[in-house]
Amino acid sequence: MEQGPPGIDVTVPSVARIYDYLLGGKDNFAVDRAAAEKLIELTPNAREGVRSNRRFIRRAVTLMAEKGIRQFLDIGAGLPTQENVHEVALRAAPGSRVVYVDNDPIVLTHGRALLADNATTIVVDGDLRDPEGILGDPRINEHLDLSRPVGLLMVAVLHFIPDAGSIVATLRDRLAPGSAMALSHLSYGDLDEEKIREGRELYKSTSAAGVTPRTHAELLRFFDGFDLVEPGLVVTEDWRPEPDEPRLPRIPGVDGYAGVGLLP
Repeated sequence: MEQGPPGIDVTVPSVARIYDYLLGGKDNFAVDRAAAEKLIELTPNAREGVRSNRRFIRRAVTLMAEKGIRQFLDIGAGLPTQENVHEVALRAAPGSRVVYVDNDPIVLTHGRALLADNATTIVVDGDLRDPEGILGDPRINEHLDLSRPVGLLMVAVLHFIPDAGSIVATLRDRLAPGSAMALSHLSYGDLDEEKIREGRELYKSTSAAGVTPRTHAELLRFFDGFDLVEPGLVVTEDWRPEPDEPRLPRIPGVDGYAGVGLLP
């Protein structure tokens, strides 16, 4: 049996560590790798999907910085990898302040170690299912001024929340005018009913305890009260691709949608 750090359960697949494995990271255990390989069997484009999400983060944060935003709140941040929010934000707008929020112990441990000497960025334990707890956290309120514009990111996380609509609304209602929200989310793509069922069963065994893919119409409702930035809510890879980025071939599997909204 593999041994993990104290407080880390290596018998239950972690969605953050599965994501890390799909990105080619090393902060994962046998149980995560097995779940990830099963996911690839069901959705052959799983690796391409997570890579598209990383590129979306870079584009979205750059856009927010261009709009004058200098504070960023990344909820469900996941394990540190290349082109994290703080790296993109600080490159685009030096002096930006960033808070990462996650509830996975290994994410918190690695993030805090990585950012120990970075005064502009902190890592806070929090759960997206408790948005009021996040907004009221004194550590976040000491680091960010929530009365001023904030770039809120929820990338590849809302599909793990059954009642995501009310959570997004709670967060939106506390954002200052001029804030922005970036999100990406799973949809069913071209999976057949049997693969959808198997995928749901797989995620029931993980730290997320389930997954809720949503349709394009359902995801558009998350942007109520926001002005969607062009090109709107689109397949993640199609959200403002950069000219020199390779275009991935279409591989059967799940779809992901992504968009950025500005709060008037």
